[in-house]
Amino acid sequence: MTEPIIEITGLCKAFGPLEVLKGIDLTVKRGEVVCIIGPSGSGKSTMLRCVNLLEEPTAGKVVVDGVELTDPDCDIDRARTRVGMVFQGFNLFAHLSVLDNLTIAQRKVLGRPKGDAELVARENLAKVGLGEKAGSMPGQLSGGQQQRVAIARALSMNPEVMLFDEPTSALDPELVGDVLGVMRQLADDGMTMLVVTHEMQFAREVADRVLFMDGGYVVEEGPAEQVIGAPREERTRSFLARVLDPVHNAGA
Repeated sequence: MTEPIIEITGLCKAFGPLEVLKGIDLTVKRGEVVCIIGPSGSGKSTMLRCVNLLEEPTAGKVVVDGVELTDPDCDIDRARTRVGMVFQGFNLFAHLSVLDNLTIAQRKVLGRPKGDAELVARENLAKVGLGEKAGSMPGQLSGGQQQRVAIARALSMNPEVMLFDEPTSALDPELVGDVLGVMRQLADDGMTMLVVTHEMQFAREVADRVLFMDGGYVVEEGPAEQVIGAPREERTRSFLARVLDPVHNAGA
């Protein structure tokens, strides 16, 4: 893992007078899994959304796989095909079947023939354990199944990078494990992943690196065992003391 695939330099984002990101620098290597933790309002999701320009940065530069997305001349729609994104909500088209949800962007954006798109879709549904649900409608699925469909949809575009914005926060606790299991498998398969999460055990076990954000800054970063297990910064320690359960807190 030596080749940088995401390079963020001097990233700032303001909404009117509110500065949400205050100069973020981050390099992510190909195949690396980076988990981003921190309190609500710290800028985690905004940073993630700036990586594929769902939010336009106020200042700074974002380069993904050698393409500068912040260049005014960048073909942003084509550049976004390199970056898959999974949101808190599932964002599936309720009126389309699962299979059609997975093929519509392949056909319209990538220009894949219907047969090829369906083959890719079925492969990715099988990958997330939902091969038998191709003909189902989203409303017939549990929240966890819908989120796994959303992951399969993103994978069907053959992205170089996957962004996850609190992908389990809208799920009932008993459904979280299946989604995290799919994400673990993606990590094992070598997918580059940026994951905003409150699942500390997942971060501890899967992340190559953990970033703790607060107040629009990266306050601390390093290996998961260091940042979560033995944080150096007081703000990090205070946050983890609030979010870790007594068993993990005692272990930390």
